[in-house]
Amino acid sequence: MSKGLAQIMKQAQMMQQKMAKLQEDAAQRTAEATVGGGAVSAVVSGKNRLVSLTIKKEAVDPEDVDMLQDLVVAAVNEALGKVQSEMAEEMSRVTGGLNIPGLF
Repeated sequence: MSKGLAQIMKQAQMMQQKMAKLQEDAAQRTAEATVGGGAVSAVVSGKNRLVSLTIKKEAVDPEDVDMLQDLVVAAVNEALGKVQSEMAEEMSRVTGGLNIPGLF
């Protein structure tokens, strides 16, 4: 094996190890979003799982369930967007900007 190919293989292995570590760390990372003036807050993990959802009782109006549903969806989507953006940034650092589909 040529020196150049050996170096490429070594770099690929190091990148693979860093990516594996980043994926492990993703479960520990969280992002939070609050909408409706603090009425609804959502916390999601780096693995795109909803960790917690907080709804203030003032937000619960039996006559306007649609509004509460919209607030929950908005909070969860915003939190997911934040954590995905953070994970994409981290992955970009590990891969040197190389986009590898399906990692996060």
